[in-house]
Amino acid sequence: MSESTTPGRPGQEAALEVGSLPDGTTLTPPLERAITINIPTRHNQTLQAVIERVNADRGLHALWRCANVNAVDRLAMSDHGPVHVRIVANIALRILRGLVGSGQTPSIVVNHGMTVHDAEVVTVLAALLHDIGMAIHRDDHERYSLFLAEPKARSLLAGSYVEPYLTVMVSEILHAIIAHRAGGRPLTIEAGVVRVADALDMSKGRSRIPFEAGQVNIHSVSAAAIDSVVIAQGEDKPIRIDILMSNSAGIFQLDELLKEKLRGSGIEQFVEVTARIEGETERSLLHQFRL
Repeated sequence: MSESTTPGRPGQEAALEVGSLPDGTTLTPPLERAITINIPTRHNQTLQAVIERVNADRGLHALWRCANVNAVDRLAMSDHGPVHVRIVANIALRILRGLVGSGQTPSIVVNHGMTVHDAEVVTVLAALLHDIGMAIHRDDHERYSLFLAEPKARSLLAGSYVEPYLTVMVSEILHAIIAHRAGGRPLTIEAGVVRVADALDMSKGRSRIPFEAGQVNIHSVSAAAIDSVVIAQGEDKPIRIDILMSNSAGIFQLDELLKEKLRGSGIEQFVEVTARIEGETERSLLHQFRL
């Protein structure tokens, strides 16, 4: 690579070499690919403005890429990058809106006199930033996410909030981030929503339980058994989570992951979970297993 195309060299425009396949197809380097987070902002103009800043923040995009390099490329774990956080943010926002629609009041409204729109911003931004500590290391990544997320959240919110509300928003976001860890103790509805939403990115093998790619064990087999996760209005409780499975092995995902995340989340009394197998017979997930 010539000096003029060295990425990040001071005083020069950063560029990356673009490779190509034998057939001439151009390959765009991962760091040059656009990342777009789509969120149903509805009439929340503040949330819309924040998402626009998120989509323009190349530094944040790089953190998501680095998180996935550590998780997927180096540790052979499940995705923890932009796809994961987009799924979690959308699930979390749907759950929060369902709770509000049933008469529940977000914690930032109760404790700080702010608005439901502000609660949506806290929830979505916490979901988008909750795993960026993976860019440093998997071990203790929730804590690493805190010191990466604090300045990032401030910069993303600065155009919409002034002090002291800016600091309140950042504090609530950081609380939701640290509370998603194992044994985390959410003290707000928003944090509980993010914690549960993180566990619900499990359909089509997207388990939050770490397992080695290509290994045949209960983790990989149970992950493959989850077909879809549907969130709807409940009959007995405000939120109903329907888990559709192709094989009963998927129960392991619910018992080992979702139950732990839901228990102690602070929103468990508002959520009902059902799991069922589609069709009359279970799909075969394993043809042969050898020790």
